[in-house]
Amino acid sequence: MSYTIRLQHHENVSQIKLERSMTIDQILTSWDPVKSKAIVGAILNNRVVHLNTRLDQDESLELLDIRTRNGQLIYERTLSFVFTTACYHLFPKHPVRIEHSLNNGLYAEFNQELAIDQGRVELIKAEMERLIQADLPIRRLRIAMNQMKEIYEKQYREFQLELNKDLDLQEVTISELDGYYDKFYGYLATRTSAVEKFDLIFHHPGLILLYPRAEYDYELPPCVRHEKIASIFQESEKWAKILEISDVFSLNRQVEDRRIDEIIRISEAFHEKKISQIADDICNHPKRRVILIAGPSASGKTTFSKRLFIQLRVNQRRPLTISLDNYFVDREKTPKDSDGEFDFEVLEAIDIAYFNQDLQRLLAGEAVTLPTFDFIEGRRRLAKEPTILENGQPIVIEGIHGLNEALTPAIPSEIKYKIYVSALTQLNIDAHNRIKTTDNRLMRRMVRDVQFRGASVEKTLEMWPSVRRGEQSFIFPFQEEADAIFNSALVYEFLFLKNLLDPQLEKIGQDSVHYAEAKRLRKILYYFQTYTRETAIPNTSILKEFLGGSCFEV
Repeated sequence: MSYTIRLQHHENVSQIKLERSMTIDQILTSWDPVKSKAIVGAILNNRVVHLNTRLDQDESLELLDIRTRNGQLIYERTLSFVFTTACYHLFPKHPVRIEHSLNNGLYAEFNQELAIDQGRVELIKAEMERLIQADLPIRRLRIAMNQMKEIYEKQYREFQLELNKDLDLQEVTISELDGYYDKFYGYLATRTSAVEKFDLIFHHPGLILLYPRAEYDYELPPCVRHEKIASIFQESEKWAKILEISDVFSLNRQVEDRRIDEIIRISEAFHEKKISQIADDICNHPKRRVILIAGPSASGKTTFSKRLFIQLRVNQRRPLTISLDNYFVDREKTPKDSDGEFDFEVLEAIDIAYFNQDLQRLLAGEAVTLPTFDFIEGRRRLAKEPTILENGQPIVIEGIHGLNEALTPAIPSEIKYKIYVSALTQLNIDAHNRIKTTDNRLMRRMVRDVQFRGASVEKTLEMWPSVRRGEQSFIFPFQEEADAIFNSALVYEFLFLKNLLDPQLEKIGQDSVHYAEAKRLRKILYYFQTYTRETAIPNTSILKEFLGGSCFEV
C-alpha cells in the first residue's frame, strides 16, 4: 500500500510517494541527498522526532535544520556530543564539563589535573573534524540502568550516574558515537556530518565551542571576549562549590537532606551582599549621579532596583527614580515593526531629546515637571508638581536601553554608572547538559505572565522570539559596558518555578504549535525535586517578583 509524505523545508514543500515503510532518514535521502545532510530532526504532529522514526502512512513533516529554533538546539546538542567524544578519545581519564554560554559559544573545562593549552585545543579540534568528515552514525540506544553504570565506570564518568540513580530508572536512553557513550537530554542528529560548521577556541583555563547562530545569519560568530560576564560566571562557580551545588542532583540532595531552607537563606544573603556592594561602589563615586539599569526580560530588574534604592538609603543617599516608559513618543510617532505593529523596543520609541533635556535640567538643580505616559491615550502627561534634585542626589533609571550611550548622549560619561542585571544560570542538569540562561528567564516570564498579566504560557511562548530579537539588538551588545553586573539567578529557584509552571505547560496539548517547546521545558523541570514551602523565600527576594508575594510593588 502506498502512502505520501509531505516535507516542509522553510517555505518549500515537497511531496514524496512511497511504497514501503521507511524511516525519515531514508525518506530524506530519496528526497534530496545533498539537502538532507543539513536536516537534524523533524516535527511530526507538533512533536520533535528523531530521524530514525519510521513512517508508514500519510504524514506531514516539518524538517529541522540550523535555521529553525528546534534545529539549532539539536545542532548544538549534537556538536556537544562530537566534542565530548573527541575529548574522551584524547583524554579518557580527564572528564570534560560543559559549563555555560560565553563569548558567543559554549565554555567547557577539564578537571584540574589536565592543563589545557593551545596545542591540546588543536588536538581536540582535529579529532572533531575527523569524526565529522567520516560521517559516522550516531546511534540511539535503550539500555538497562546497570548496563549504563558499567559503561560509565569504564569511561571514568561515574559522577554522571547520580541523577539517573536518583530518578530510580530501570532503563535509560543513551547515544553512541565511535565507541563512546553519552546521555543528552534531547534529540540528536543521526550522523556527524550534520554539524560540520564549528570552531574551538582556547580560553584559559578552558575552551570555547563555537557553532552557527541565528543572530549571525546561521554562520559561525566571532569569539568576542566578554571578560566581565566571564568573571561573574567564575564567581557563580565558586559560589556553587561553597553551597556544594553544581547540578540538579546535588540540589535535589539538599531537599532530601532538609538543608534547602538554609540554602535559600544563604543565597538570599549573598544577593543582598552583592546589592550592598554595588550601592557602596556608587557612593564611592559621588560624581556618578545617573544610575542606569538594564537587562533582558525576566531578569528581576524591578526588584533589584527597589533593593538598590534601599541600600542607597542606608548609605544616606536618596535617589530619584525615573521610568523610561514615561518618555515614549506619542503613539502616532511610535515606530512599527515588519508586521505593522507598534515597536516599543527600539530606541526611536523614546523621545531621546526630551529625556536628555530633563536630565540636564535636573542635574543643574532646576525645577522640572516630569512626565507620565498615558498608555490608553498614547500621550505624555505632566505631573502636577515640579521635581528638584537635592545637592548630590542620584537619579536611578531602569530601561531596556540603559547601557546604550545613544540613550543619554547629552550626559557626560563620567557622571553615569551602568548596571547590567541578568539571570546567569550556573546550575546544570549534569556535566554535559546545561540549562540555558534563556530558559531560566523564559520560565520566570511565563510564571509572571500567568500570575499577574493574565497571559497564558502559550501567549508568552508566542511572543518570546520577538523578545529575544530585541535583547539581541538592544541589550546584549552593551553588556560589557556595565560598571557593575548583578547575577539575579538563584540556585534554588527551579524547585519553585516547577510547582507553578509544570501544571500550566501540561495543559498545552499536542494540537498546539507550542507543544514541542512545552514538552522540552517540562523535561528540564522533571529532573527537579518538588518543594512547596514558599514561605521559606523572603518577601524581598527577586524570585517573589515572579511567584508573587513580594513586599515591593512589582
